Amino acid sequence: TTHPAHTAATRRRHFESLSEASQRTGLSTRTLRRRIATGQLPAYRSGPRVLRVKPEDVDRLMVRIPTV
Repeated sequence: TTHPAHTAATRRRHFESLSEASQRTGLSTRTLRRRIATGQLPAYRSGPRVLRVKPEDVDRLMVRIPTV
């Protein structure tokens, strides 16, 4: 059973750096930065230099192409 205090709000979020996301998906960090700039990819900042993304948000950029 789950303890009542362990709700979605108290669970630790998982973030990855742009470099980690790039290595995992094969997308360049430049492409990821462009997606952030256009609003296609939500990003989170901690301080002036640290930028992180959620892996599931990056995965949503990858859309399957339908085949015939």
